[in-house]
Amino acid sequence: MQANIPEAEIYETGKNNLKNPTIFVGFVGAGLVGTIATDHMINELNMKEVGFLRSKHLPPSTVFMQGRLRHPFRIYSNEDGSICVIICEIIISKDGIYNIAMAILEWAEKKGSNEIIVLDGVAANKHDGETFFAAEVDLCRIMEEHDIKMIPQGFITGISGGILNECLIRKIRGVTLLVKADEATPDPVAATTVIEAVNRLYETEIDTTSLKKQKKQLGVELRELSDKYTEHKKIDSNMYM
Repeated sequence: MQANIPEAEIYETGKNNLKNPTIFVGFVGAGLVGTIATDHMINELNMKEVGFLRSKHLPPSTVFMQGRLRHPFRIYSNEDGSICVIICEIIISKDGIYNIAMAILEWAEKKGSNEIIVLDGVAANKHDGETFFAAEVDLCRIMEEHDIKMIPQGFITGISGGILNECLIRKIRGVTLLVKADEATPDPVAATTVIEAVNRLYETEIDTTSLKKQKKQLGVELRELSDKYTEHKKIDSNMYM
């Protein structure tokens, strides 16, 4: 029953050794950059699912890959628990953003996390190979030293904005890495650029060779989700920059 579904709550699935993890998050956005990038990170780092988020604000949908059902809002960890990835493959209603952002940050604090990095795309006619950032003051110099450009001004809304805003009132640093991406179709090239920025900043050494070759394949596999994002954006704009 709807009454029994929580506003937003994270459930852990089995044991994990998360301790002060760096958390990367990816949601449905322009070019599906966040979704593609975090999914690739999960695969390349051999991460294991350690939890999921349940909320009455999520649409009644599930995801299946190669015939296997899986929760659409999942949490993964690498072997030593130093890196955590949160991925969501459905569009989140704006009514649930505050509760879901709070649930993620409260869980992150319990795990001792000091930093959350949002990976996302900004709608553009063409990807330009650049990565941009928005972060708290103490990170600006570090970002620029790694060839990541500051966003001079703008607004980040949706669940990405909700998480970053919640970071400002907690003891967790909020960072977003953004790339210009094709709004109308999945953009693995843009996702590759943002992962390469992650590699420079966090020394993760994630191989992006295969991702660069997947534009046609991902265009077919993620077409429905991309179309839903485009339709949703007409109603509720996600990001300005």
